[in-house]
Amino acid sequence: MNGLIRVTPDKEKANSILKMVNKTLEMVKEIDIGRFPSNVTKEYYEVIRELISIVLLLDGYKVAGEGAHKKLIEYLESNYKQFGAYRISLIDELRIIRNRIAYDGFFVKKDYLERKLGDIKIIINELNQIIKDRL
Repeated sequence: MNGLIRVTPDKEKANSILKMVNKTLEMVKEIDIGRFPSNVTKEYYEVIRELISIVLLLDGYKVAGEGAHKKLIEYLESNYKQFGAYRISLIDELRIIRNRIAYDGFFVKKDYLERKLGDIKIIINELNQIIKDRL
């Protein structure tokens, strides 16, 4: 896969990133979804992206350069088949929404986040389980 860089697996770095992810999840729980759905959506995407980065790190890879976030998702899709088409599609949808928030001032509607939140949490739990099994 283009853009994939071989690195030495680093459990210490993975644990450090995981601690930051957990702090972000604590913070997100404190944010009012009704008032700040865009911010919450963006933070959930960042959590998922960081968790996928940890999986790659434990596998001995990292991504860099143009389209790095998309490459993370493609790696997950190719190497972790338990994430079916719907979940991969949702992660990619969150990536696109995050970009629209960051670069276009896009506002997510509360009902979108409420509809997707259960699946987002399942993805986070599945990624956490993969990481837990590897650390």
